[in-house]
Amino acid sequence: MIPAKIIAAKRDHAELSDEEIAFFIQGFSRDKIPDYQMSALAMAIYLNGMTDRETATLTQQMLDSGRRLSWQADGPRKVDKHSTGGVGDKVSIPLAPLLAVCGMQVPMLSGRGLGATGGTLDKLEAIPGFRTNLSLDEIHKLTTTVGCVITGASSELAPADRRLYALRDVTGTVPSIPLITASIMSKKLAESLTALVLDVKFGSGAFMKTREQATQLAHSLVTTGQRMNVSTTALLTDMNQPLGEMCGNAVEVLESVDVLQGGGPADVKELTLALAAELLMSTGLQTDFAQARQLAERRLNDGSAYEKYEQMIVAQGGDPDATLPVAKRHNIVSTHAGFVSSIDTEQLGMAVIAMGGGRRKMTDRVDPSVGIRMRVRLGDKVEAGQPLAEIMTPNPAEPRQMVVDAICISDSGAPVELIVDRIAG
Repeated sequence: MIPAKIIAAKRDHAELSDEEIAFFIQGFSRDKIPDYQMSALAMAIYLNGMTDRETATLTQQMLDSGRRLSWQADGPRKVDKHSTGGVGDKVSIPLAPLLAVCGMQVPMLSGRGLGATGGTLDKLEAIPGFRTNLSLDEIHKLTTTVGCVITGASSELAPADRRLYALRDVTGTVPSIPLITASIMSKKLAESLTALVLDVKFGSGAFMKTREQATQLAHSLVTTGQRMNVSTTALLTDMNQPLGEMCGNAVEVLESVDVLQGGGPADVKELTLALAAELLMSTGLQTDFAQARQLAERRLNDGSAYEKYEQMIVAQGGDPDATLPVAKRHNIVSTHAGFVSSIDTEQLGMAVIAMGGGRRKMTDRVDPSVGIRMRVRLGDKVEAGQPLAEIMTPNPAEPRQMVVDAICISDSGAPVELIVDRIAG
């Protein structure tokens, strides 16, 4: 095969065969196909898309470029969740231990902050001693002994994705649904799962800004998972306002603990229970959605999910009883009466970064103590002088104005629904 002919075929809207895709990804992984040719193919995919079959084959080849976790055939069902990212999205932290006490095992591979959205690993590293760089052997051991683990993806899993993503970042081909699908699914499927649930977000604080874009991505992810024999479903969720009250690192861990102890914001709890119920249904552990959700809620309320969380933190070197740092609080109040009509959620995420709670470049250190507490939701009626938010930072000037500019108060406003759709194979 000749790489240039494969690139030209995709550029001319032709479908690539399984053999052609395998030739390209395997050659790229083995340094037989140079970066400039891989970049050209990525651009052709970005411009012309891929069929479901092509996307699944691309995912399979990226998966086959590295190792996979393996499990005993008669062991508990292995499950995971992936979120496309949002401001204040800390659901992975309560969800993993909750799933473990509902009879599943969770080898959860998570990431760091990307743009305005926070990263689960950065949040958990606010806990003194907590390790997020576990080896495959450690992931396997803790998954089977504790029941859940949250760690970064090993470089041994889907290494072709790591290399391809670096090229996509510099060639402007990141927002390609087939390439996004292959990137997400190759890493998740390397966990050798029984079932996967996806939280695909849209809105001002999400990577996909419109519901239509998010729906397309959700269908692509679910179809690929099903084609590769993993029971896969997706929830479409609104990210036109932060999830929960807290945005940051330490503060989001503290809010997650509240959820694990039966409290916390209603929307965080709602999404956590919905995702848990999806996996209980997908694995066959429950056959009725309402009963699945009730089981998950009982495990939050009876303290068992929190006990499992503590076990996970200790097993990964952390101290669950440590006092987490929270910077000095500063109130932001409304200058006039009205209704919360819109929230620039991405701007709030950028305000956290401006405080030091995220990265402008990969080498930046993260300050776990800073963050934002939202005091209002979309549609809320507010009076002049009423608190809209708190910012936790030693240097409030820049982030204060960013938060003020992000919250729009006008003559009318309406609440939004959190979970707007469910997509299954």
